[in-house]
Amino acid sequence: MTSKIRTPIQLQINGHRHELEAEPRVTLLDALRDHLGLTGTKKGCDQGQCGACTVHIDGQRVLACLTLAAQAEGRAITTIEGLAGEDGALHAVQAAFLEQDAFQCGYCTPGQIMSAVACIREGHAGSDEEIREYMAGNLCRCGAYPHIVAAVRQAAVEAAS
Repeated sequence: MTSKIRTPIQLQINGHRHELEAEPRVTLLDALRDHLGLTGTKKGCDQGQCGACTVHIDGQRVLACLTLAAQAEGRAITTIEGLAGEDGALHAVQAAFLEQDAFQCGYCTPGQIMSAVACIREGHAGSDEEIREYMAGNLCRCGAYPHIVAAVRQAAVEAAS
């Protein structure tokens, strides 16, 4: 049985206010992709195990598939689409992923990048082992892990200088 109850939800995404009407149980992931057309955030396992749907809420990384859209109301949401500068300049982590060839099929890349930004911001990029530990929630089926770690390390060094 499908619920016909819809509720207005206001979301602050990448510095812009978005309004939608959705079922109260709609996830942030589905609100982003299906209701707002922000498809950079990927749906992988839809069970919180792969990290493909990683976004930031108030600067903290969260799994959008496990977060109800209504829970994010009134909070600042950042998706992969919001990382680049207004002028289109890539975020340092995005640039490092390109320079280090830290992707193969690219499906996990948005979640990896969002997690990497938070990892660096949280101060957990001091060593390759620490990077691997704090990026462990983001899976890559292609096995690009050495390049991902190198990209995070590069962006962390650039951020520190």
